[in-house]
Amino acid sequence: KALVGLVVMSSELEAVSIAMGLGKVPDFWSNVSYPSLKPLASYISDLCLRLSFFQDWIDGGQPTIFWLSGFFFTQSFLTGALQNYARKHKIPIDEIGFDFEFFNEEPHRPPQDGVYIRGLFLEGARWDSDTMRLAESVPKVLFSDGPIIWLKPSRTNEYQSYPHYVCPVYKTSERRGMLSTTGQSTNFVMA
Repeated sequence: KALVGLVVMSSELEAVSIAMGLGKVPDFWSNVSYPSLKPLASYISDLCLRLSFFQDWIDGGQPTIFWLSGFFFTQSFLTGALQNYARKHKIPIDEIGFDFEFFNEEPHRPPQDGVYIRGLFLEGARWDSDTMRLAESVPKVLFSDGPIIWLKPSRTNEYQSYPHYVCPVYKTSERRGMLSTTGQSTNFVMA
């Protein structure tokens, strides 16, 4: 309406118009949106995928595999999975955490405890589905898809002992963010 003169062009509308013309996500949107480093067209495609994921969940019930990177506040989903386990087994939530199991093929039904997740990417490495381990990235490929992961809640003193790399998970590849009340970066999800 502002472009055709039906309403006054405010500074906010002008900033949105300029950002859209440059193919960027307007700051006005970014301030209330999930963190994203994508240009406008990719951001809109991603937003549509997120809406579709949640609509499928509403229409078809709980998914077998959750698209972790599709959540706005990932930590609340993870805390909810831990709370479900804590309530089911009558264990204090501060005594449990996630152990991890990796899959090459999609499971057909949800696990008894915990959740299956997808949607993580590896930077500077790749998942080798033959050895079920991290491997050197393919030349000229910086990002690769991560495997399906079973986030298995268990008592922290019962974790499996095996040689592993403690890999940090971030919402975006910036690996930074404002410190929140937890003392962690707002961009950090979990290790």
